Amino acid sequence: MLTEKVIQINHWSDRTFSFKTTRSESFRFNSGEFAMIGQEVDGKRVLRAYSIVSPSWADYLEFLSIKDVGPLTNQLSKVEEGTEVLLLPKCTGTLRDTFLTEGGKRLILLATGTGLAPFMSTIRDIDLVEAYESIHVVHSVRSRDDLAYEQELLSIFADEPDLHELLKDKLEYTALVTGEGDERIDARFIQSDDRVMACGNLQFNYDVVEWCKALGMTEGSNREPGQFVIEKAFVDQ
Repeated sequence: MLTEKVIQINHWSDRTFSFKTTRSESFRFNSGEFAMIGQEVDGKRVLRAYSIVSPSWADYLEFLSIKDVGPLTNQLSKVEEGTEVLLLPKCTGTLRDTFLTEGGKRLILLATGTGLAPFMSTIRDIDLVEAYESIHVVHSVRSRDDLAYEQELLSIFADEPDLHELLKDKLEYTALVTGEGDERIDARFIQSDDRVMACGNLQFNYDVVEWCKALGMTEGSNREPGQFVIEKAFVDQ
């Protein structure tokens, strides 16, 4: 078990927040994976799965979360700089580029709510970015305030010149605010020769599976790569 310290907190809205922590030199992960993090809650150690927002090359860790869905998130949403969090050293998850077959020219990343988290790491994975001609991030939320990292995505990481140069001709970002009348994510964003990753609520994940299979696409895993993958690990569920 590792212990890290919170170094920055950002409350995006009354529903979502993110926080950065220190990163031990021994901690390793692949883009798209989630970590088990937690704290002592009412005298008990509570750990939950959180996708990692930060790129694998960063010297910090970042996590995005919703609020008020359980004891751990209630407590984490009130952390301050210097607060300690617990972290298991092993990461896992199905949103790995190695779970997708090679040959796709376009990578589609479909996210609802805080499901955007792993894709913020994915689109800063240099090897992955170089493997595709284009990458399309589609993020759907109920309220505009919940569009975490919107400015970074709209500017294509303008404050990181090297990353911006790599992504400027590849990254497309679509924000959907259903509370303002935007249509939800559906099969219109997917073509049969794409590679697709999806992260959202369980029903959304099931819908993506149906859309992709209807196009003749196969689901990938660590045993056999396919044309699409979904993630089912969620905070406090």
